[in-house]
Amino acid sequence: MNSLLSKYKAFLLTFLVVLPSLVWAQKITNPRPFARSISIEDMRKNLSVIASADMEGRETATEGQRKAAAYIENEFKSIGLAPGNKDSYEMYFPVYADSLLNLSLSVNDTEFTAGKDFSVYLQSGYSARYYFSEIVFVGEGRSDQFRDDYKDIDVRGKLVMAFSDEHGKIGDKSNQPRLNWIAQQLAAMKNGAAALLIVTKRIPPLVSKSNMYVNLYQKSQRLNTFFISTELAEKISGIQLNELRNENRPAVYEANTALNLSKVSLEMQSSNVLGFLEGSDLKDEFVILTAHYDHLGKRGDTIWYGADDDGSGTVTILELAKAFSEAKKAGKGPRRSILFMTVSGEEKGLWGSDYYASHPTVDLDKVTVNLNIDMVGRIDPSRKYGDSTRYIYVIGDDKLSSDLKSISEAVNKKYTKLELDYKYNDPKDPERIYYRSDHYNFAKNGVPVIFYFSGLHPDYHKPTDTPDKINFPLLQKRALLVFYTAWEMANRNQMLKRDIPLP
Repeated sequence: MNSLLSKYKAFLLTFLVVLPSLVWAQKITNPRPFARSISIEDMRKNLSVIASADMEGRETATEGQRKAAAYIENEFKSIGLAPGNKDSYEMYFPVYADSLLNLSLSVNDTEFTAGKDFSVYLQSGYSARYYFSEIVFVGEGRSDQFRDDYKDIDVRGKLVMAFSDEHGKIGDKSNQPRLNWIAQQLAAMKNGAAALLIVTKRIPPLVSKSNMYVNLYQKSQRLNTFFISTELAEKISGIQLNELRNENRPAVYEANTALNLSKVSLEMQSSNVLGFLEGSDLKDEFVILTAHYDHLGKRGDTIWYGADDDGSGTVTILELAKAFSEAKKAGKGPRRSILFMTVSGEEKGLWGSDYYASHPTVDLDKVTVNLNIDMVGRIDPSRKYGDSTRYIYVIGDDKLSSDLKSISEAVNKKYTKLELDYKYNDPKDPERIYYRSDHYNFAKNGVPVIFYFSGLHPDYHKPTDTPDKINFPLLQKRALLVFYTAWEMANRNQMLKRDIPLP
């Protein structure tokens, strides 16, 4: 009797342990009813707002970007997602730009005109005032494996002048690559120069505000580099350009030269928008779905709408969020929690996803996969094979997990039957697409990724990337593939293996 009772208890215990997984197995058998909520009409409606003139091209840290963030946040709320950043839907990160206060240059008490006679790249310099009584001419200022123009010259603490490469051959330059101003700047820094003048035929445009950047603190300051006209170089040296080109180097010119660069760093703000759907029995593991909602903004009255890049991915995230939210409301929500995230700063250098990866709201070690969607609404005109109405480029599925590719293909075979094109998985891909979207900031932290992409087209990064050119039926097909793949990732028993080293 005791033996029978023990066996019964053991059976009951096993049943109670297995029961939850049996229940979940029943819940995840049919995602199709929820996939039906991914509609062309809603995608069209959302994109007509996201890529509208009112959003002004959604450039990072601008009013248009903030309007887009507010729209996405309201959509997440209406769908029923919880805030993804503690009690907030937005994750803010700082963005900087330099504003020019003063720029001046005089030689022997003669003032020259900024923007005409000389200029700077504002972001590469720092505020400083100099007074030099002489200038050291070093030819092209090359210091590399081919030639060292600084050999046996002491330029420590001095003002150095060099020709840009465009001024013709100086010395023996056979088989030597062209020289860029960054290389000249680094060579002058290495040799201890205090500042650098580069003689150029093309003075950079003088701007009052620099491009945006996110890294305020640097390991070292770059060398202040001023670009001067050939006429100004002749005034400094007192000789004609042709003579200067043939001058024996080093040459030291006496000229009382005053330089002043004064700027201030402006702090701005951008944000990622995060919506969270809590899972059930595996809620402490995660799937992250991403797209970037920023684009290139506007210049004057011209707007870069960014309907495909990446309005198409943004509206797809909204549709996926809606489908998973409806599944949860029906009692068939995902086992793992899902973070739906639209990021900004992608066009500037993957800033938003990089900030998230450095300040994650969930444990990245517990993220089974990141599925990233960037430009999925058009047809690649260079793709001359296969069915152009049923394809998607799948990128990164072979990079970190041996599970991922086979699962992705099985899901596609069962549900969507698209042509999965692996063109950009090639390590020798000249476009380096694998490194050019937000999934990469998850991949470099060990998270398995898939990047969905439909290819470049003539409207890429042009004002003509507008909603009327989106292929909405094809966009819906691609959204369904991502949905079914995410469904499988969110509900399978095991997290994906991380068994392939990061390339």
